[in-house]
Amino acid sequence: MTDPIADMLSRIRNATGARRKRVDVPASRLKTEIARILQSEGYIDSFKMVEVVVERGQMARPMIRIYLKYGSQGENVISGIERVSRPGRRVYFGRDAVPPVLAGLGTSIITTSRGVMTGRDAVKEGVGGEVLCNVW
Repeated sequence: MTDPIADMLSRIRNATGARRKRVDVPASRLKTEIARILQSEGYIDSFKMVEVVVERGQMARPMIRIYLKYGSQGENVISGIERVSRPGRRVYFGRDAVPPVLAGLGTSIITTSRGVMTGRDAVKEGVGGEVLCNVW
């Protein structure tokens, strides 16, 4: 797999489309930070680290179990999620050039020198960085 972040976002997108309650994603520190931001922004209910045995006789792999969130009528809270910066085309923004997502209704997730944060937090901190994804 050449882009594990895109894989995570695709798993979340597919699970919300299929109305799943949860989705498992292979764990990494960056994906854990993305899940933390999704939870703090209200896009998912919660997440936790679990050990999952993929095949019999194999070692357990660390996974992030993401519990998805839906509205009171069953509508998706995440209506769109897209990867912005990819391995073939990196997208960076300076501290003054972080664009709003969907006129401020969405959230951009940015990795900066001070860690992974939302676009609004990056503007407040006065730092720029690589835009990982946009969620709305």
